[in-house]
Parts: sequence; structure tokens; C-alpha cells
Amino acid sequence: MKGGNFVDYVKLCCRSGKGGAGSVHLYRDKMTASGGPDGGDGGRGGHIILKGNEQLWTLIHLKYKKHVIAGDGKPGGGSRATGADGKDIILEVPLGTIGKDVETGEVEVEITEHGQTVVLTAGGIGGKGNAHFKSATQQTPRYAQPGLPGREEWKVLELKILADVGLVGFPNAGKSTLLSSITAAKPKVADYPFTTLVPNLGIVQYRDDRSFVMADIPGIIENAHLGKGLGHRFLRHIERNALLLFMVPVDSENIRNEYEILVKECEAFNKELLHKDRLLAISKCDMSDEEYRELLKEDLPKDIPIVFISSISNFGLQELKDKIWQLLNKPLD
Repeated sequence: MKGGNFVDYVKLCCRSGKGGAGSVHLYRDKMTASGGPDGGDGGRGGHIILKGNEQLWTLIHLKYKKHVIAGDGKPGGGSRATGADGKDIILEVPLGTIGKDVETGEVEVEITEHGQTVVLTAGGIGGKGNAHFKSATQQTPRYAQPGLPGREEWKVLELKILADVGLVGFPNAGKSTLLSSITAAKPKVADYPFTTLVPNLGIVQYRDDRSFVMADIPGIIENAHLGKGLGHRFLRHIERNALLLFMVPVDSENIRNEYEILVKECEAFNKELLHKDRLLAISKCDMSDEEYRELLKEDLPKDIPIVFISSISNFGLQELKDKIWQLLNKPLD
């Protein structure tokens, strides 16, 4: 997917339909000159609905749709006829999309399954017809309820990538090269920072026709949790990954320190991220020999599985996939 086509944030003005008015009607036919009330209810105003679509990977189709307007409900009729409901507007979105209120920032809806539908902005309720208001003391009420107005509110839709494994690292750590080496994805790869500007997804083929999904997240920088370098836009994509694969290149000045900075950025953004399984891959190992890697082990973190890899020479990639599969499928405690 080209970077310009990946949109993970849209802001929409949503206006649901107003409810139809209840009917004030008295029954009449050729045999009845003054019958009782039989006014029907008004129809419901149209909803604005989100629907999950597993074939979508971006919100680009909503980028230029600033106003979403649903239809109004129709008024009720005689013979207790209910008015037609207003036309609903259904917005298809990728799995992993959340809907938030602009003013409060509260997450109101979440789409995680194909075909799942959730009302984002509800339409107004239709008014009751005069048939509902007949009583012993009021045999022929000549009033009915008006329909309730619709709602007009600004909503934000954000996409959080759904993947089994999220790649976490500083720019130029080799994440895109790894993704292109073990999947069919073709992310932009170059030897300079910030090559990846949007998330990329790839399916990793494992043994016996099994597979898992890996996401290459744009490089994190220090203080990303404060929004530096679009940190919030990048960090939110790892919230739904089952496993975090941290990547630090073998030529880093201090591998442990770089790893700890990445962990702290994740923790500062969302403490729940620390409850996810973690794996550390030391990348670009074609630039080192076995003796040097053995020396490195003494200074590496002891509380996390570590794999030495090279995406260029394929060194350690099968071991990496084996460890990922073990962590993804370990028995629940």
C-alpha cells in the first residue's frame, strides 16, 4: 500500500435523522362517521452506522467525506400506520477502527469483526400517534407526539492496526527489511531514517501452512509518547498486537539502553503494553561475527528472549519465526 493511500484518522460531522411526527387521525369509513383515534407512530430517524469490512485496510475512502447526513423519519398515518424509518447511512471501515467523541475524547464504539455493525450516531425516536393517548376520560384525543430531533456531533475515527506481531524500534533498525524478507509485503527500504511513514502489514508463512500477521510500525523516537515525531499516531498501532518484537541493530552504541528507551516509550503511552509478550531481535548481524555476538550477550537484557538475525543473509530468521510462534501459541496461565 502506498503511503499516500494510508489514512488512519478522519474527523466527521455526523447528523442523524429526526424522528417522524405521530399522526392525529380519527377512524372514518362509510359506516362510521366519528370513530376513535387511530393515528400511527412516526418513523425513527436514520442512524449513522459503522460496519466492519475485513477487505479494507485504510480510512482513505472517508478522508474527504466531512459531513454524513442520515434521512428523516416519515410521519405516521391513519389506521395506526407507522411512518417509514429514515434512511440509515452505513460507513464501512477496516477492522481495528474506533469511534471517539471529539469534545470528550471518549471511545464510544470499536469495530473488531467482519460484518459487525455499531451505531455511531443514533437517529431521533418517532413520535407516538394519538391512538396511544385514548383514555376513559379522553375518548378522542386530538394530539400526538412530535418526533425527537436527530443529533449533530463531530466524531473521530481512528484505525489501530490488527496484527499478531508489531515491530517496534527506532528509525533504520531494519524493520522494513525484515518484513520484506519474511513476507510478500514490499515496504519502502532505504539506508536512512524515517523510510517508513505508515504501517505496513505482511503475512508470515510458517511451518505446515500456518501463518501469522506482522506489522511494521514507523520508527519510534525518544519522547514519542508526548507526541514528538507523530508518536501518538504511531504508538497506537501496537496497542492491538499480541506480541511486540523489539528490534535493535547490532551496531548500536548501547543495545540495552536503546531497548529500555523503547520500552519506556511504550509504557508512557499505555501501561497495558507492558503486559504483552516481548521478544528482542538484534538485527543486521551480517555486520558481526559469532565471537562478537557472544560478547554482546553479557550486556543484553536477561528478562526477554533474544534472537540474532540478519534479513540480508537470512541468518536466524527461522529461529525468530519459531520463537514468535511459540509465544503466540503458548498456553494461557
